[in-house]
Amino acid sequence: MRANLIPVSVDEFETVSVKKINEHHYSSPFHFHKICELNHVVSSHGKRIVGDNINNFSEGDLVLMSPELPHIWYNDPAIVKGPPKAKLARAIVVYFPIDFLDKLTSDNLVHVKTKNMMAKANRGLRFYGDTQKFVSEKLTTIADKNGFEKIIAFLEIMNVLTESREYEQLASVGYTHNFNERDTERMNNVFKYLMQHFADPISLQEIADIANMTPPAFSSYFRKQTQKCFTTFLNEIRIGHACKLLENPDQSISDICYSSGFQNFTHFNKMFKQFTGKVPREYRKFMFKLDDI
Repeated sequence: MRANLIPVSVDEFETVSVKKINEHHYSSPFHFHKICELNHVVSSHGKRIVGDNINNFSEGDLVLMSPELPHIWYNDPAIVKGPPKAKLARAIVVYFPIDFLDKLTSDNLVHVKTKNMMAKANRGLRFYGDTQKFVSEKLTTIADKNGFEKIIAFLEIMNVLTESREYEQLASVGYTHNFNERDTERMNNVFKYLMQHFADPISLQEIADIANMTPPAFSSYFRKQTQKCFTTFLNEIRIGHACKLLENPDQSISDICYSSGFQNFTHFNKMFKQFTGKVPREYRKFMFKLDDI
């Protein structure tokens, strides 16, 4: 997946940089940079792309990424099209050099744990459970700290993350970085259009026009960039959205089918089972059982 290299400004006197996001909706382009990023969603929801992984995000989402891993957080259409003055997207993002922790100590055990975590973060790590709760609470205060207080809070966070087993890796094992800044604008236009119109019928000709390419050329180009065919990518977005809607017991599965962009209920069931291993009704029952545990 091609992405733009974005230089992240880290003050020359700081080793850890913290950014607060408080906007109508997330607006950063699909990008990568040369330092590590810990991204915590304070409030908002939508879909994120990390490497070749597409998934939903919501309040509390916590993801750690090693340098040069392409990523972007997109808000759902309801937020993007909402009142322009509303601050619906809030996040806290921490940037730090990958060798920062190594320089603080000569303890070999610390080095091994840190390198192991950052190697896994090459695919992106989403933390959950008690780890997510602890780190989220710490991050809500770290932006207001300075000097040693900020460093101490950051080290507490890193200590918990390196010891945690409450995580999942996002990008696939076979994902390979394929950077070329020339394609950034084209891919951003394609992603933005798909994220905002996935509930509508989208033909290959239509999306190829967005990329200013012929359908055959776009199909080949898109597969090269994302390591997925266009139809698979679009269905992955739609099924992810359907999974989120299934958490609402008051919404019928039939309505969810059409709200997610599928025009045929049988096809929806088939695609849903292909991506999740369950048909929608089974998935909903499974999710409610987890909530009762």
